[in-house]
Amino acid sequence: MDIAANIKEVQRRIERACQRSHRSPSEITLVAVTKGFEATAIRAAFDCGIRNFGENRVQEAEDKIAQLSDLKPNVTWHMVGHLQSNKAKRATDLFDIIHSVDSVRLAEILNRRVEKTLPVLLEVNVSGEATKGGFSVDETAMAVEKIRLLPNLKVIGLMTIAPLVADPEEVRPVFRKLRELRDFLGLEHLSMGMTDDFEVAVEEGATMLRIGRAIFGDRR
Repeated sequence: MDIAANIKEVQRRIERACQRSHRSPSEITLVAVTKGFEATAIRAAFDCGIRNFGENRVQEAEDKIAQLSDLKPNVTWHMVGHLQSNKAKRATDLFDIIHSVDSVRLAEILNRRVEKTLPVLLEVNVSGEATKGGFSVDETAMAVEKIRLLPNLKVIGLMTIAPLVADPEEVRPVFRKLRELRDFLGLEHLSMGMTDDFEVAVEEGATMLRIGRAIFGDRR
């Protein structure tokens, strides 16, 4: 697995998507999702210039972040997976940004546990899939209003996980709807787009891409 070559290819594809949508690649944060990969792979990506890393599970992240403590303060750790409320304190100690705030209750717990101002994104279930968590589109505005009142959290944007489909074009309406909701709410960031659909996400306004497989290969 040539991580350096994979990163260059992903960056090339981001640049081409930006050209098609008249955007600048500087608007895009590439978050390398490291679930299931060893600290050595993360260090290799760091050596190639990646500075943002995403983890799905608190316990797995805890071990790897400890092994990579020498990379601080030059890396930003993103929590991109479902966060259980009983792991909120550990998450606030480990992560710099939480992408997956999926309830007002979780936000309130994070606000009580955190000892710094914590940037968060609200997870929105745009497609309405029963298997996915997050706020419905109709619930999001009220949720943002409530969470903005919590003094230790800063709502910086919205996140979604698109349905798994054969043709990435099929999820374009999902990304577009999240962008429209973000604009309506006056937020900055859109965390959307993964290995199978990130080019469409860029074209629809993503500012944060969560990419694992295209960088690190298939998980074992």
